Amino acid sequence: MAVIALTSASGSPGVSTTALGLAMEWPRPVLLLEADPTGGSSILAGYLRGHTQPGADLVDLMLSPLGPSDTLPQIAAPIPGTSISYVPGTRTHIQAAGLRDHWGALSSVLADLDATGQDVIIDAGRLGLVGSAEPLLIAADLTLLVVRTDLPALVAARSWAESVTRAGVGWRWPGLLLVGEGMPYTSREVSRLLGLAVVGEIADDPLSAAVFHRGAPRPRHFATGSYARSLRAAAEELQAEIGRSRAAVATEAAR
Repeated sequence: MAVIALTSASGSPGVSTTALGLAMEWPRPVLLLEADPTGGSSILAGYLRGHTQPGADLVDLMLSPLGPSDTLPQIAAPIPGTSISYVPGTRTHIQAAGLRDHWGALSSVLADLDATGQDVIIDAGRLGLVGSAEPLLIAADLTLLVVRTDLPALVAARSWAESVTRAGVGWRWPGLLLVGEGMPYTSREVSRLLGLAVVGEIADDPLSAAVFHRGAPRPRHFATGSYARSLRAAAEELQAEIGRSRAAVATEAAR
Protein backbone atom coordinates (compact mmCIF):
# COMPACT_ATOMS: atom_id res chain seq x y z
CA MET A 1 0.00 0.00 0.00
CA ALA A 2 2.39 2.76 1.11
CA VAL A 3 5.13 4.32 3.20
CA ILE A 4 3.80 6.88 5.69
CA ALA A 5 6.09 9.14 7.70
CA LEU A 6 5.12 11.06 10.85
CA THR A 7 7.13 13.98 12.20
CA SER A 8 6.69 17.12 14.32
CA ALA A 9 7.89 20.70 14.44
CA SER A 10 8.39 21.08 18.19
CA GLY A 11 7.21 20.07 21.59
CA SER A 12 5.61 16.70 22.25
CA PRO A 13 2.53 16.30 20.06
CA GLY A 14 2.68 12.52 20.36
CA VAL A 15 4.40 11.36 17.16
CA SER A 16 5.65 8.06 18.60
CA THR A 17 2.40 7.30 20.40
CA THR A 18 0.34 8.12 17.31
CA ALA A 19 2.59 6.07 15.04
CA LEU A 20 2.14 3.01 17.23
CA GLY A 21 -1.59 3.64 17.63
CA LEU A 22 -2.08 3.87 13.87
CA ALA A 23 -0.06 0.69 13.36
CA MET A 24 -2.31 -1.08 15.87
CA GLU A 25 -5.37 -0.12 13.82
CA TRP A 26 -3.81 -0.69 10.41
CA PRO A 27 -5.74 -3.17 8.21
CA ARG A 28 -2.64 -4.83 6.71
CA PRO A 29 0.66 -6.10 8.10
CA VAL A 30 2.79 -3.07 8.87
CA LEU A 31 6.42 -2.32 9.64
CA LEU A 32 6.94 0.39 12.27
CA LEU A 33 10.35 2.03 11.86
CA GLU A 34 11.70 4.15 14.71
CA ALA A 35 13.81 6.86 13.04
CA ASP A 36 13.65 9.53 15.75
CA PRO A 37 17.14 11.09 15.88
CA THR A 38 16.80 11.72 19.62
CA GLY A 39 17.72 8.07 20.21
CA GLY A 40 16.11 5.28 22.18
CA SER A 41 13.12 3.10 21.42
CA SER A 42 9.71 4.35 22.51
CA ILE A 43 8.30 0.88 21.90
CA LEU A 44 10.83 -1.00 24.01
CA ALA A 45 10.79 1.53 26.85
CA GLY A 46 7.13 2.51 26.52
CA TYR A 47 4.58 0.04 25.19
CA LEU A 48 6.70 -3.03 26.10
CA ARG A 49 7.69 -1.38 29.42
CA GLY A 50 11.31 -2.48 29.19
CA HIS A 51 10.37 -6.15 29.56
CA THR A 52 11.79 -7.10 26.16
CA GLN A 53 15.52 -7.53 25.82
CA PRO A 54 16.94 -5.05 23.28
CA GLY A 55 18.22 -6.69 20.12
CA ALA A 56 19.36 -5.46 16.74
CA ASP A 57 18.27 -1.94 15.91
CA LEU A 58 18.30 0.73 13.20
CA VAL A 59 22.10 1.00 13.24
CA ASP A 60 22.45 -2.73 12.61
CA LEU A 61 19.98 -2.47 9.75
CA MET A 62 21.63 0.50 8.08
CA LEU A 63 25.27 -0.59 8.47
CA SER A 64 24.94 -4.31 7.85
CA PRO A 65 27.39 -5.57 5.19
CA LEU A 66 24.47 -7.53 3.69
CA GLY A 67 22.60 -4.30 2.95
CA PRO A 68 19.22 -3.22 4.37
CA SER A 69 17.19 -5.35 1.94
CA ASP A 70 18.60 -8.65 3.18
CA THR A 71 18.99 -7.51 6.77
CA LEU A 72 15.50 -6.11 7.38
CA PRO A 73 13.71 -9.49 7.67
CA GLN A 74 16.27 -10.60 10.26
CA ILE A 75 16.02 -7.46 12.38
CA ALA A 76 12.32 -6.55 12.31
CA ALA A 77 10.80 -7.92 15.52
CA PRO A 78 7.10 -8.74 16.01
CA ILE A 79 4.94 -7.02 18.59
CA PRO A 80 3.15 -9.96 20.23
CA GLY A 81 -0.55 -10.28 19.47
CA THR A 82 -0.43 -7.89 16.51
CA SER A 83 0.44 -7.86 12.81
CA ILE A 84 3.13 -5.25 13.50
CA SER A 85 6.86 -5.74 13.15
CA TYR A 86 9.21 -2.99 14.27
CA VAL A 87 12.79 -1.83 14.03
CA PRO A 88 13.98 -0.13 17.24
CA GLY A 89 15.62 3.25 16.88
CA THR A 90 19.22 4.18 17.57
CA ARG A 91 20.34 3.92 21.16
CA THR A 92 21.76 7.46 21.26
CA HIS A 93 21.47 10.68 19.30
CA ILE A 94 25.16 10.38 18.43
CA GLN A 95 24.47 7.19 16.49
CA ALA A 96 21.69 8.87 14.52
CA ALA A 97 24.09 11.56 13.28
CA GLY A 98 26.28 8.87 11.73
CA LEU A 99 23.49 7.49 9.52
CA ARG A 100 23.20 10.56 7.30
CA ASP A 101 24.56 8.88 4.16
CA HIS A 102 22.48 5.71 4.48
CA TRP A 103 18.87 6.95 4.50
CA GLY A 104 18.54 6.90 0.70
CA ALA A 105 19.27 3.18 0.39
CA LEU A 106 16.79 2.41 3.17
CA SER A 107 14.02 4.47 1.54
CA SER A 108 14.25 2.29 -1.59
CA VAL A 109 13.98 -0.88 0.49
CA LEU A 110 10.92 0.42 2.33
CA ALA A 111 9.19 1.33 -0.95
CA ASP A 112 9.73 -2.22 -2.21
CA LEU A 113 7.82 -3.71 0.75
CA ASP A 114 4.60 -2.64 -0.99
CA ALA A 115 4.98 -5.64 -3.31
CA THR A 116 5.03 -7.99 -0.31
CA GLY A 117 1.70 -6.75 1.04
CA GLN A 118 3.31 -4.84 3.89
CA ASP A 119 2.98 -1.13 4.63
CA VAL A 120 5.42 1.07 6.53
CA ILE A 121 4.86 3.70 9.22
CA ILE A 122 7.91 5.79 10.10
CA ASP A 123 8.30 7.59 13.42
CA ALA A 124 10.71 10.34 12.31
CA GLY A 125 10.59 12.36 15.52
CA ARG A 126 11.19 16.08 15.52
CA LEU A 127 12.29 18.08 12.48
CA GLY A 128 15.54 20.02 12.38
CA LEU A 129 17.62 17.80 14.65
CA VAL A 130 21.06 16.50 13.74
CA GLY A 131 20.60 13.05 12.24
CA SER A 132 17.03 13.68 11.09
CA ALA A 133 15.83 11.12 8.52
CA GLU A 134 14.94 13.82 5.97
CA PRO A 135 15.38 11.51 2.93
CA LEU A 136 12.70 9.19 4.35
CA LEU A 137 10.32 12.13 4.75
CA ILE A 138 10.91 13.22 1.16
CA ALA A 139 10.49 9.74 -0.32
CA ALA A 140 7.40 8.67 1.66
CA ASP A 141 4.08 8.33 -0.14
CA LEU A 142 2.53 10.49 2.58
CA THR A 143 4.39 12.65 5.10
CA LEU A 144 2.39 14.08 7.97
CA LEU A 145 3.25 16.93 10.30
CA VAL A 146 1.74 15.93 13.66
CA VAL A 147 0.61 19.06 15.46
CA ARG A 148 -1.60 20.13 18.34
CA THR A 149 -4.08 22.92 17.80
CA ASP A 150 -2.95 25.41 20.44
CA LEU A 151 -1.23 28.64 19.44
CA PRO A 152 2.34 27.80 20.54
CA ALA A 153 2.27 24.57 18.53
CA LEU A 154 0.91 26.29 15.43
CA VAL A 155 3.44 29.11 15.60
CA ALA A 156 6.26 26.56 15.81
CA ALA A 157 4.86 24.55 12.90
CA ARG A 158 4.26 27.45 10.54
CA SER A 159 7.74 27.90 9.09
CA TRP A 160 8.18 24.16 8.65
CA ALA A 161 4.85 23.91 6.85
CA GLU A 162 5.95 26.65 4.49
CA SER A 163 9.28 24.97 3.73
CA VAL A 164 7.88 21.55 2.88
CA THR A 165 5.48 22.92 0.27
CA ARG A 166 8.11 24.74 -1.78
CA ALA A 167 8.35 23.30 -5.29
CA GLY A 168 11.28 20.97 -5.78
CA VAL A 169 12.47 20.87 -2.18
CA GLY A 170 9.53 19.63 -0.15
CA TRP A 171 7.85 16.36 0.67
CA ARG A 172 6.20 14.33 -2.05
CA TRP A 173 2.71 14.47 -0.53
CA PRO A 174 2.52 16.51 2.71
CA GLY A 175 -0.37 16.83 5.13
CA LEU A 176 -1.36 17.49 8.73
CA LEU A 177 -2.37 15.06 11.44
CA LEU A 178 -4.02 16.96 14.30
CA VAL A 179 -4.00 15.94 17.93
CA GLY A 180 -6.84 17.55 19.87
CA GLU A 181 -8.83 19.17 17.07
CA GLY A 182 -10.76 22.19 18.35
CA MET A 183 -8.48 22.73 21.37
CA PRO A 184 -8.92 25.54 20.63
CA TYR A 185 -8.51 25.83 16.85
CA THR A 186 -10.50 23.80 14.33
CA SER A 187 -9.07 21.75 11.49
CA ARG A 188 -10.21 24.36 8.99
CA GLU A 189 -8.44 27.14 10.90
CA VAL A 190 -5.25 25.10 11.24
CA SER A 191 -5.26 24.16 7.56
CA ARG A 192 -5.72 27.78 6.54
CA LEU A 193 -2.88 28.95 8.79
CA LEU A 194 -0.36 26.27 7.82
CA GLY A 195 -1.34 25.90 4.17
CA LEU A 196 -1.61 22.11 4.33
CA ALA A 197 -4.60 19.78 4.20
CA VAL A 198 -5.69 18.06 7.40
CA VAL A 199 -5.58 14.35 6.62
CA GLY A 200 -6.63 13.01 10.03
CA GLU A 201 -7.51 13.93 13.59
CA ILE A 202 -6.56 12.10 16.79
CA ALA A 203 -8.52 12.62 19.98
CA ASP A 204 -6.68 14.22 22.90
CA ASP A 205 -7.12 11.49 25.52
CA PRO A 206 -3.99 11.19 27.71
CA LEU A 207 -5.38 8.24 29.70
CA SER A 208 -5.92 6.14 26.58
CA ALA A 209 -2.75 7.37 24.85
CA ALA A 210 -0.75 6.17 27.87
CA VAL A 211 -1.50 2.59 26.77
CA PHE A 212 0.80 3.09 23.78
CA HIS A 213 3.04 5.73 25.33
CA ARG A 214 4.13 3.80 28.44
CA GLY A 215 2.27 0.49 28.46
CA ALA A 216 -0.38 1.62 30.93
CA PRO A 217 -3.37 -0.65 31.60
CA ARG A 218 -6.19 -0.17 29.13
CA PRO A 219 -8.96 1.93 30.62
CA ARG A 220 -12.51 0.68 30.60
CA HIS A 221 -14.10 0.71 27.14
CA PHE A 222 -10.73 1.51 25.58
CA ALA A 223 -11.54 -0.25 22.29
CA THR A 224 -14.76 1.72 21.81
CA GLY A 225 -13.61 5.03 23.26
CA SER A 226 -12.92 8.25 21.40
CA TYR A 227 -9.16 7.67 21.17
CA ALA A 228 -9.35 4.23 19.54
CA ARG A 229 -12.16 5.40 17.26
CA SER A 230 -10.09 8.38 16.12
CA LEU A 231 -7.13 6.12 15.34
CA ARG A 232 -9.33 3.84 13.23
CA ALA A 233 -10.83 6.79 11.40
CA ALA A 234 -7.39 8.32 10.81
CA ALA A 235 -6.07 5.03 9.43
CA GLU A 236 -8.93 4.95 6.93
CA GLU A 237 -8.38 8.59 5.99
CA LEU A 238 -4.67 8.03 5.44
CA GLN A 239 -5.35 5.14 3.09
CA ALA A 240 -7.85 7.23 1.15
CA GLU A 241 -5.37 10.11 0.90
CA ILE A 242 -2.69 7.80 -0.45
CA GLY A 243 -5.15 6.54 -3.04
CA ARG A 244 -5.84 10.11 -4.11
CA SER A 245 -2.15 11.00 -4.28
CA ARG A 246 -1.34 8.00 -6.42
CA ALA A 247 -4.25 8.72 -8.71
CA ALA A 248 -3.00 12.30 -9.09
CA VAL A 249 0.50 11.07 -9.95
CA ALA A 250 -0.88 8.61 -12.51
CA THR A 251 -2.99 11.34 -14.12
CA GLU A 252 -0.02 13.69 -14.31
CA ALA A 253 2.18 10.98 -15.83
CA ALA A 254 -0.46 10.22 -18.49
CA ARG A 255 -0.54 13.82 -19.74
